[in-house]
Amino acid sequence: MRPAPLPVPPPPETEIQPPGVPGLSGLLTLAVGVVVLAALYVGQEVFLPVVLAILLAFVLAPFVDLMRRWQLGRVPSVIIAVLVTLGIVVSLGGLIGFQLAGLASDIPRYQTTIERKVGSLREGTLGKLPTMLRDFGRRFDQAVGEQPAEAQAPASSSAAEPPPEAPKPMPVEVHEPEPTPAQVARNVLLPLLEPLATMGIVFVVLVFILMQREDLRDRMIRLFGSSDLHRTTAAMDDAARRLSRFFLTQLALNAAFGLVAGIGLWLIGVPSPALWGVFAALMRFVPYIGSFVAAAPPILLAAAVDPGWSMALMTLALFVIGEPLMGHVVEPIVYGQSTGLSPFAVVISAIFWTWIWGPVGLLIATPLTLCLVVLGRHVERLEFLDVLLGDRPALTPAENLYQRMLAGDPDEALDSAEVLLKERSLTSYYDEVALKGLQLAANDATRGVLTHRQLDQVRDVIKALVQDLGSHEDIEPPPHETEDEPVASPPSEKPAIKEPAVVGEMPHEDKIPETWKAEGAVMCIAGRGPLDEAASEMLAQLLSKHGLGSRLVPHEAVSRSAIYNLDMTGVQMVCISYLEIRGTPAHLRYLLRRLRKKAPKAPILVGLWPAEDAVLKSETMRATLGADYYVSSMRDAVVQCLKVATGEEELPQTVTTGRAANEAAAGTRLPLPA
Repeated sequence: MRPAPLPVPPPPETEIQPPGVPGLSGLLTLAVGVVVLAALYVGQEVFLPVVLAILLAFVLAPFVDLMRRWQLGRVPSVIIAVLVTLGIVVSLGGLIGFQLAGLASDIPRYQTTIERKVGSLREGTLGKLPTMLRDFGRRFDQAVGEQPAEAQAPASSSAAEPPPEAPKPMPVEVHEPEPTPAQVARNVLLPLLEPLATMGIVFVVLVFILMQREDLRDRMIRLFGSSDLHRTTAAMDDAARRLSRFFLTQLALNAAFGLVAGIGLWLIGVPSPALWGVFAALMRFVPYIGSFVAAAPPILLAAAVDPGWSMALMTLALFVIGEPLMGHVVEPIVYGQSTGLSPFAVVISAIFWTWIWGPVGLLIATPLTLCLVVLGRHVERLEFLDVLLGDRPALTPAENLYQRMLAGDPDEALDSAEVLLKERSLTSYYDEVALKGLQLAANDATRGVLTHRQLDQVRDVIKALVQDLGSHEDIEPPPHETEDEPVASPPSEKPAIKEPAVVGEMPHEDKIPETWKAEGAVMCIAGRGPLDEAASEMLAQLLSKHGLGSRLVPHEAVSRSAIYNLDMTGVQMVCISYLEIRGTPAHLRYLLRRLRKKAPKAPILVGLWPAEDAVLKSETMRATLGADYYVSSMRDAVVQCLKVATGEEELPQTVTTGRAANEAAAGTRLPLPA
């Protein structure tokens, strides 16, 4: 008697949310964002001094490190740096105060010049403009047949007596009592208390940040939960050094611009040149419109001081020439590369921080946004900040190439390839960009999401791209310096993963035997995938660039029915390319078996371009297939073919055994190539 089967519990029901309803994580993220914005807006008095202290810490960190290299301790170095900064801020504040006081006392003197210029403008063409407009309006009304208002009035109204005059009001004067010394002190000191308190908080927080920089860095990394503390710490240290150098350089350039503007205004004769020089230096922190805002007050003041217009025109010329010279000549030379922010992000950040923190937020918008971009590039949880605010493309080069393939745009794909080839070899471009783009297309084709038309477009674009790159040599371009780049790239995107060109580490082409230089010496066979032929064409092109004769063969030519008609005369080596191969590749095993029978003397190389394929990881599977070499990159394939061709690597046992068997059957013994 069979025992009764145990009852199987029903599978747990999965709660399916209706479409359009956000998940819990999305609502939580939205709630956190709203809370953060509200906290930044409401807690301005708390967060603004802390942010200013952090930015000042980036500027002063190189100075502190320099004094510590002079054998000064941490505490003396921090105190000296903070005192020097405080002295500079107090000196600038005093200078601005004296300049404003002198300018306020001279304003009545400029009033006469202003009234005279306004009067001359009224007497000139500008003053006649309202009368001209009225005459034009009257003529227009007459043209459309409208009667004048005077004609519509009754004739008897001219004879009416004028109305009696109303009694004039009596003038009344109100005199306020003279303010007491206490009221004067309150009116002067109270407006200064808030900025002085903010400055005090900034410098107190600055001291603690400089004292505990490393500890705060480690706590921030642990807070964001990095899985690799050592690597992230090194990346954050590198980013902090770059930010410090960038902020210090930006401060120096803006100060130099303010100094030049102040000296120029002094030579022109504009009053209070030091005030406008400091104002110009500060406003250059405001993106795009800062220089225009800085130029407006001294131009207006020059127009009020000079009875003519020469001083105003010279002041305008000073800013019109100085700002483009600084922004388009000096800054690109000093910075070297982009700051890491997109223009759209700069504008949006300026609007956002001005809304949150007012004019001070406008001044610190760009440096603060740059700090957020650096965090996004080195902290995984904040990567969205780099995507939204950074200037790097949203798509990787491989994704961009795949997008151009889908759009059927070979010209755009070639333009992008030429840009990338300025900093990498052709082999590296095929391995890192072209093959990965083809793998994306192959994966979509396997899933059935590509139509036949899209697949044809992908084939046409990649074929045109390979043909256009046929004239490009496979050489390593000169190294491109990136030390001046303000924002470091994440460790995963460092150029250390970029494969070098094959040229330079392989023997000269003179060592390649003539039999390997003949056309078709290396037969490049495409796999059975829809895009494997494109990968084989890349490999054939690279082999020909390094002195090996190559020949491209489609997969249909090595099928069971067609391989007997395939001409393999002079073939020294066979290379098979697969972009995508899953499971147990029985078809590859049978293909290798057919090729062994057809050309037993030729070693066989299999290129499985997805490096994570199971065949490359399993010794047993590779032995079962029976190929001689397995590679996962174009560079490895070219290097392996060159080693076999020049005799630097002995032929595998399968090839020598097959040759010996054929020679025994023929009754001859042919020497193996050197």
